[in-house]
Amino acid sequence: MSLEFLSPETIQEIAKQYGYWTVFLGIMLENAGIPLPGETIIIVNSFLAGSGEMSYWWVLACAIAGAILGDNFGYWLGFYGGWPLLLRLGRLFKITEEKLVDIRNRFSHNAARAVFLGRFVALLRIFAGPMAGMAQMPYPQFLLANAAGAVVWAGVTVTIAFFAGKVIPLAQVITLMGQFGIVVVLAIVLFFAVPPLLEYLKHRRSMLKDQKS
Repeated sequence: MSLEFLSPETIQEIAKQYGYWTVFLGIMLENAGIPLPGETIIIVNSFLAGSGEMSYWWVLACAIAGAILGDNFGYWLGFYGGWPLLLRLGRLFKITEEKLVDIRNRFSHNAARAVFLGRFVALLRIFAGPMAGMAQMPYPQFLLANAAGAVVWAGVTVTIAFFAGKVIPLAQVITLMGQFGIVVVLAIVLFFAVPPLLEYLKHRRSMLKDQKS
């Protein structure tokens, strides 16, 4: 879910023309809720840093700052106006208010983890901030999860693309990061799915034991 006309080649040309603003503004707008290809923007600029055309540290700093600031915009947007807008959209797509409340409550139970881990998933990266605001997540808790997630996500992405950019072409770097992203998504799914599954199995064993006694 991103703007298709922003191909890696186009982003590379924009980055060469506008430099670090490409990273900062691109990541900030994506995290504020606009469907830009934030991960590709970081990879392209990190690749340019790896090839000596940009600075690793400036790319990293701009990515972290853009991610934190953008998610804050998204949070306050969701906090003050996101819920009424979501209700209107729900009516448009025939989703009941009860269902939307259930989704919001489910998000609230895992809000900190969703904000932190959502950095590594494109759709969550776009919507985690507004959803946290709509769920009335306490702002200090959101800010901590937001900043920690931004540092880890940007640090990992920029570093891998930076060193890979020293030895392989951009297209291969993007493929490599896509494969890495799949592994991360699977790890996140397991992170959320395994604890409830273990709890269910424990509860089931307990019920069977009670039935036998």
